[in-house]
Amino acid sequence: MAGCESLRLQMQRVSLVYSNQVQNDLKVRITLSILAFSGFQSTARPAQAIRPSANFFVKSPNMDYDPMVMDQESSGPQVKITEAGSHHVDFELSNVDLSFANSLRRTILSEVPTIAIDRVQIEANTSVLADEFIAHRLGLIPLNSKNCDDVIYTRDCDCEGNCELCSVTLTLHARCTGDEIMKVYARDLVVDPQRANKWVGNPVITDPDGLGPVIAKLRKGQELRMKCIALKGIAKEHAKWAPTAAVGFEYDPHNKLKHIDLWYEHDAAKEWPKSKYADWEEPAQEGAPFDYDAVPNNFYFEVESIGNLEPDAIIQQGIKVMQQKLAAVLQDLTEGDGQANGGGYDAPQSPDVGMNGHGWQDPGYATPYGGGNAWGGAGGAGGAATPYGATPYGQNGQSGW
Repeated sequence: MAGCESLRLQMQRVSLVYSNQVQNDLKVRITLSILAFSGFQSTARPAQAIRPSANFFVKSPNMDYDPMVMDQESSGPQVKITEAGSHHVDFELSNVDLSFANSLRRTILSEVPTIAIDRVQIEANTSVLADEFIAHRLGLIPLNSKNCDDVIYTRDCDCEGNCELCSVTLTLHARCTGDEIMKVYARDLVVDPQRANKWVGNPVITDPDGLGPVIAKLRKGQELRMKCIALKGIAKEHAKWAPTAAVGFEYDPHNKLKHIDLWYEHDAAKEWPKSKYADWEEPAQEGAPFDYDAVPNNFYFEVESIGNLEPDAIIQQGIKVMQQKLAAVLQDLTEGDGQANGGGYDAPQSPDVGMNGHGWQDPGYATPYGGGNAWGGAGGAGGAATPYGATPYGQNGQSGW
């Protein structure tokens, strides 16, 4: 409980290092998303609502949301954007522990919801590819997942199959009539306008020609005709719902903490070149005593999107999922009847003592071997027999030694 409370306080204490590198709108949005630990909203709260005495904040001309105060305190988590683009972002996260950084990485990688093709109804396929091959390719085509919170999970929908509230329908019909090989691209997918919003379900196309990934190749007379149903999901269910191609972080570039042993033949410095983040930290002083209590404090993240969500949205959703999971744990731990945490839980937590401090009372159920408790005894007094006529400690509860 104390650990969860500490993590919640750590997530709420937020500050920003406002460097000259944070200039364009994308970098500002990513920074605000990472720092919104306490709100987890797509728009930051007004400056005066957070801290009336704050004396500066970031406001970009093209921002469509209220500015968020940039706290000058250095005791909370800090974020510095090192590089940002339309499909990737590199940032430094400091003043957090390793478990928090790794939790953020794993959440971004596998628990951010997106939209992907999940069901394919093939009406005609005379290509050389089997139905399963084409269905698998369609599932891995990135689909725009902007504002996918407007789409509900199919398991939560009241419809009998799928509807515009829980799915997006795409159709594909291609037929080769010429002598040349015809390529079928993602752009050939037609999205049904009946959907949650105007963004979800559109194939992500990033190549200069505007074609998208190749689905299949057709010769003269061959045809593809199918209906695709895109659903909302997370990468824990299947990799096709992953919002990122790669998420990783690095810490201690000089290996001052000795968390890894570098195997080398002659010279470790030459055989293990330093990463680009080595310039961000001071190397260990030669001959300095080793600090056994040192822990990593700076983590260098690299997030690469596949295009279905912008990097700032991915990070924001990842933090939102983390807060929801933490809130669920805190709620479960604090539920009860006014006694100690967990006191309202009526099942036995210990063979001897319950969470409320009182002795555990026998509920009166019987085991397959008879008796009134979980070990086959009557009220805890040995003597119950197994199907073979003896207890684990000897015949009729007597010592077998």
